[in-house]
Amino acid sequence: MTANKKSKLQPVVPFSLLSARDVELFQEGTHAHLYEKFGAHTLEYEGVKGTYFAVWAPNAAYVSVIGDFNEWDHYSHTLYPRWDKSGIWEGFIPQVKKGTLYKYFIRSNSGEELRKGDPYANYWEQRPLTASVTWQLDYKWKDKRWMEQRHKHNSLESPFSVYEVHLGSWRRPDKSNHEVFYTYAEIAAMLVPYVKDMGFTHVELMPVMEHPFDGSWGYQGTGYYAPTSRYGSPQDFMAFVDAFHHAGIGVILDWVPSHFPYDAHGLYRFDGAHTYEYADMRKGYHPDWNSYIFNYARSEVRSFLLSNAVFWLEKFHIDGLRVDAVASMIHLNYSREAGAWEPNELGGEENLEAVSFLKLMNETIYKLFPDVQTIAEESTNFYGVSRPVYMGGLGFGMKWMMGWMNDTLAYFKRDPAHRKWHQDQLTFSIAYAFTENFMLPLSHDEVVHGKSPMMYKMPGDDWQKLANLRLMYSYMFTHPGTKLLFMGDEFGQTTEWNYKSELDWHLLEHVSHQGLQRYVKALNHLYTSEPALYIKQFEYYGFEWVNVSDYDNSILAYLRKSYKPEEDMLIVLNMTPGAHEHYQLGIDGAGTWREILNSDSEEFFGSGVVNNGLLEAQAHPLNGKNHSLQLRIPPLGAAIFKRAIK
Repeated sequence: MTANKKSKLQPVVPFSLLSARDVELFQEGTHAHLYEKFGAHTLEYEGVKGTYFAVWAPNAAYVSVIGDFNEWDHYSHTLYPRWDKSGIWEGFIPQVKKGTLYKYFIRSNSGEELRKGDPYANYWEQRPLTASVTWQLDYKWKDKRWMEQRHKHNSLESPFSVYEVHLGSWRRPDKSNHEVFYTYAEIAAMLVPYVKDMGFTHVELMPVMEHPFDGSWGYQGTGYYAPTSRYGSPQDFMAFVDAFHHAGIGVILDWVPSHFPYDAHGLYRFDGAHTYEYADMRKGYHPDWNSYIFNYARSEVRSFLLSNAVFWLEKFHIDGLRVDAVASMIHLNYSREAGAWEPNELGGEENLEAVSFLKLMNETIYKLFPDVQTIAEESTNFYGVSRPVYMGGLGFGMKWMMGWMNDTLAYFKRDPAHRKWHQDQLTFSIAYAFTENFMLPLSHDEVVHGKSPMMYKMPGDDWQKLANLRLMYSYMFTHPGTKLLFMGDEFGQTTEWNYKSELDWHLLEHVSHQGLQRYVKALNHLYTSEPALYIKQFEYYGFEWVNVSDYDNSILAYLRKSYKPEEDMLIVLNMTPGAHEHYQLGIDGAGTWREILNSDSEEFFGSGVVNNGLLEAQAHPLNGKNHSLQLRIPPLGAAIFKRAIK
């Protein structure tokens, strides 16, 4: 009976998974689940197993599926154009099984012939090969406990310490052979326990979406709906995420809705026309990255991107999206000279279509997944990036604090003898720290392209470099906002990050680098265990300057405040190599304090200038405060205190 049915079926059967409502939402730009309909889907039709294909190619005169199932024949399996003029081509092809290589052969209305990968493919051949692979995303998740509780881990009132990772170069089987990778399973077996031990709450993966060129680090993607096959299958990546969830660690993906490359098999001129990108190259071409910009005015493109964001959250249980290059999306004049861009209809520099899309995206994500976070990499003072859409904002959960990062690194690069003249550069961030929900990033961008590794941004000899790093990280982890640290920064990587190799793990043979690593671990433990450091991390009343005017000694002191006064913390930072044995610090209120962390402790490769025992605030007014504390202040160090309960 089945054989008869096989013989009766045409090479391509007119069949559709798309309802009229699907097409309507697609054309409105509001369809959030296109991955359920577009692409390749294995199913059974009239008792025959095969694969349904659907692709949007509105400028095509002819579309067929070519692959290893038909010897890449252009004319044997022609898709049907939908009657509704939606530009969608579709059809069911019997006997095409999971694991089949395929592309779309497209002849445009102009006669141009193209061979394109599937924009909605879930799996691709490993580069340099470029075919899509028919696949299914079946997987039995084992992270029920995490999914039920993750609203607590992802809350804006919870600690959020992120370890940014490039999967290919964290570790390699052979650090001198960039063609060989560990698998998702092998990476998870090493990375999960490391991240757990170090105390990070989340990992952020540099783009894992399929991309043809390793040197793009994933930021020039062609397979938006597929985890890269460099490390394994989609199910292998699901198990990778599962492993982190089982360990109580969230997974954030770097997501790139801003631009895509011009590879022949990708989205660029998909059907011989500017289908996914703006036709006007003043809006459609990125001069910095030699890539092309999505047409946010086109509803079908908006649906493609909206569905893609939802896809990763739904199918892969991802806990957040860090959205790359938001500034380039929302500014028409981003990295463009006068005359190379055109103002919007209101005469302004904002890309109103991109702004509208980001608002829709965030509203949709938080409606469907209220327990995740979206995080914007946005480098300008654009209003309300992390404010709700109903308040006129873009609706992101958090925004990278690029100003803090630039000012902090510039300050710490200075000779300590000169820092007293530039203290305002360091403290300025507090003036605007509560205008957004800020994440403090020390990311991969700061340790590439000649910028030097974090260790060698610091002045002085090796001891001072490490002391400066511990001091800077102390400032970072006690400053309001969530945290992000790039891999290798935690132990003092001594070379710039190189995607072709791996981190300098051999440095951990030295007690100096071990000390820095232990200190970052201690900072993570402090941050995640002390409510004063996170419960009000986006609120101005969670921070108070204690002393911001001791320029001569380059000493800063501030409070981080919880809802309970007994949980308040006092942070004292010394930006010079000179220790102080009897430093008097004015402070309001009586009470007893004890030191709970000191970056100069010998266990962290410090010199051991620490405060032992209990410290009683004396009723000696100083600097406008009604009490004072006598402290030992470590060289190039941070001393962190908490109220002691007798």
